[in-house]
Amino acid sequence: MSLIETLYSKLGPFGQWLIRRRRARLNAPKPETFVQHVVAWVKTLVWAVSVVTIINGLALASFTVPTGSMERTVMAGDFLFVNKFIYGPSTPQIIPFLNLPLPFYKLPPLIEPKHGDVIVFIFPGNRDEASAENFEYYLKRCIAVAGDTLQIRGGRVFVNGIERPLPEHGQFAPYSAEERTVRHESDRMATFPPGRQFTRDDYGPIRIPQEGDVIPLTPESLYEWATFIRREGHTVNLGTGTIDGQPATSYTVERDYVFGMGDNRDNSADSRFWGFIPKHDVVGTPMVVYWSWEPSSNRRASLFERFSTIRWNRIGMIIN
Repeated sequence: MSLIETLYSKLGPFGQWLIRRRRARLNAPKPETFVQHVVAWVKTLVWAVSVVTIINGLALASFTVPTGSMERTVMAGDFLFVNKFIYGPSTPQIIPFLNLPLPFYKLPPLIEPKHGDVIVFIFPGNRDEASAENFEYYLKRCIAVAGDTLQIRGGRVFVNGIERPLPEHGQFAPYSAEERTVRHESDRMATFPPGRQFTRDDYGPIRIPQEGDVIPLTPESLYEWATFIRREGHTVNLGTGTIDGQPATSYTVERDYVFGMGDNRDNSADSRFWGFIPKHDVVGTPMVVYWSWEPSSNRRASLFERFSTIRWNRIGMIIN
């Protein structure tokens, strides 16, 4: 038995199926005509895409960090391996290479996302969007979970009245008091939920929604919660004050949620700005940096120029 087949054998029945398939492929007659070569190439491509899709859904995925919202924990330009098994393996969520979303089923998790975990999740959309325009994975730190009460005072995070320390590599930008005042004024129109006029440094108190929670609704609070309710699959008419065409004085939450924030607290678009993350859409946690280089905005940069920016000191770093 070859080394590859020995590794396959450790995967149980699925591994035995891989071994049989490999042997059948090795023993198959070699293609001779042009048509046979094309058919063989298509079969190989379909096989490769299928394997990548299954593995990507069940156990392991690669994630590229696009922004600096989690610096210095992870850096823009880091390439991460993500453990997708821990929060519940799922059927494939996207078509590889095309990045087209698929309906997916998620198995029960081994553990639930908890305070302090770095999480990868499906971006729910901007504050006033019922769904994201494009399917994307985001990376943030889980600050609070369903049922918690969150408050931020002067940049200090309190969960259920207990202060949560800044993560080891967390940071604030060195803004002056005047600069922070200007930023806070713009925050009041941009933070979630609309109408509360929270800022990134003074936020809440707000309860992280838990399945079964009952939210009392008034015309004012319906405006605040309209997008949240739409994301749970309902229609909301602010003019008539109805949900799914029926008058509504309350709403019962249908899912559990978590709250995500970037470790780069002053330069992170996160749950403070676009809302809660459905726990169902938390797909994994990053494990290790397997590649890292400086992000480049120059699409014409040569491969040599890109390789000259490799951050060797980050390769192999464990993420926590």
